Amino acid sequence: MITAGIDMGTQSVKVAILENGEIISIGFAFCGFNPKEAAEQAFEEALRKANLSFDKIEHITATGAGADKAINFDSTISMMGADAQAGAYFFPSARTIIDVGAEEARAVSCDENGNMLNFVLNARCAAGAGTFIEAMARALEVKLDELGPLSLKAEKASPINASCVIFAESDVISLIHRQESKPEIARAIYDAMAERISSMVRRLGIKPHVALMGGVAKDVGFVTSLKRKLGMELLIPQEPVFGGSVGAALTAAKRVG
Repeated sequence: MITAGIDMGTQSVKVAILENGEIISIGFAFCGFNPKEAAEQAFEEALRKANLSFDKIEHITATGAGADKAINFDSTISMMGADAQAGAYFFPSARTIIDVGAEEARAVSCDENGNMLNFVLNARCAAGAGTFIEAMARALEVKLDELGPLSLKAEKASPINASCVIFAESDVISLIHRQESKPEIARAIYDAMAERISSMVRRLGIKPHVALMGGVAKDVGFVTSLKRKLGMELLIPQEPVFGGSVGAALTAAKRVG
């Protein structure tokens, strides 16, 4: 049985293809101004890697903020439901799944079968998502992929306001004018974001083990700060950005039966 999941995110489209429950291929494309075209590109990449034709896919399940713009899908699943499925698939012991993407963060509790039990969402503000890190990197005048390693050099962090990107950027500029070191400001950025995410997760109730997915899970600065705030290790899949698409493909497999 071959199924596929497509995650229509706000910045990128991710596709995962499964055969008998095993991931055989993934595809990725940035959205730009044409999400349907990005969906086609991501699907074509995944099919090419798997050496498959489209007619071999038995069921496609879509998820993500733009799920209705996916191509040729047979069903949909919520982002939270897809997170739960993927978290339990990657880590059978995981009972709390955190997903931090470009525009949104969420946390899900699930059972051993990947069924969602409850969820919480970050308030509608980029201060708890990947765009916050991008904005802060610009304010600090460092490359995005340099910000995380830079933060690890700091021994302490100055507090900044993470309730709003605009307020946080103002705080960062003030720290720059006070000639705080860049590593300490970088750590302050990640600690502020991790504080916001950890507060969200505690509202849900933390049940071990905890898995982290989404594009921000690849940022060593954020991961280090979140571990520190939660006081525990985090389980992170090898390709955390594909969590939603894998969860959707698993759902497709269940719907095929």
